[in-house]
Amino acid sequence: MKNKKIRKEYECVLLQIHHTKNMAEISIKIINGIGEIVAQNTDFEEVNLVYQKEYQAGDKIIITTSEINKHYFIQVDDALGGALVYIKKNELSYAIPFAEKRLSYSPKIFTGNIHLLSVRLATKEEIQTYRNLAVNVMDAHGDTGCYPHASANVETRGESVFAARNAIDGVTENHSHGIWPYESWGINMQDDAEFRLDFGRKVVVDKIKLYTRSDFPHDNWWREVTFTFSDGTTLVCELEKSDKAHIIEFEKKEIEWLLFHKLIKADDPSPFPALSQIQVYGVEA
Repeated sequence: MKNKKIRKEYECVLLQIHHTKNMAEISIKIINGIGEIVAQNTDFEEVNLVYQKEYQAGDKIIITTSEINKHYFIQVDDALGGALVYIKKNELSYAIPFAEKRLSYSPKIFTGNIHLLSVRLATKEEIQTYRNLAVNVMDAHGDTGCYPHASANVETRGESVFAARNAIDGVTENHSHGIWPYESWGINMQDDAEFRLDFGRKVVVDKIKLYTRSDFPHDNWWREVTFTFSDGTTLVCELEKSDKAHIIEFEKKEIEWLLFHKLIKADDPSPFPALSQIQVYGVEA
């Protein structure tokens, strides 16, 4: 009887070891401006890190995982909120914003001397649900390896409050312009302005919600816009002057990216149309 109990306990330990070997190993590190690790934690499937110091200019958050091409739920700051994202790189680097780069975020983010960071694999239920596939609160310039990702051929004066990433940060307030919560994608008055949204994998979508900036009379508005999808199809849409969401529904499309372009301004005297938020609804392919 005793030997059977020992054998069962041994089998249980072996099962746990085998399970751990097949789990994603995730690490969160905070690195200062000279490359020193000032805090870190590593675990399997899910990891938290409590950092009990004030951030300094040059600090970065480094997230590493042994498993890529998977969905993760990531929170780099408790005031910023989490993001259900698709990861295609083993290492993500997120620079703590300071000075001008902070203006497009809530003034509460990354402040104080205690911070909660967390990373975990997304659940099957989170991944499979019909949802807005175009929100990523931690999006940034460049090839981040973290999707969805927004980019554009122009951002007004290169200022953070007019960056492409603002259009997928989850903030739909659109009655003014400038610092948070009125950040937007600004086109610098260019008629050839283009906004690209990459999903990083195939998704099936059937609805878009556009929140165009509505700081009238400062702002103009687009009377016609075009979406070009990675499947080769296009969708031309007429818009109205409104501060409400423009809801665009269409037949299901399996795509990896879309382009928002051919933006035709209305005849209003203002030269400043802009996009506060884009939401794209669908499911994983």
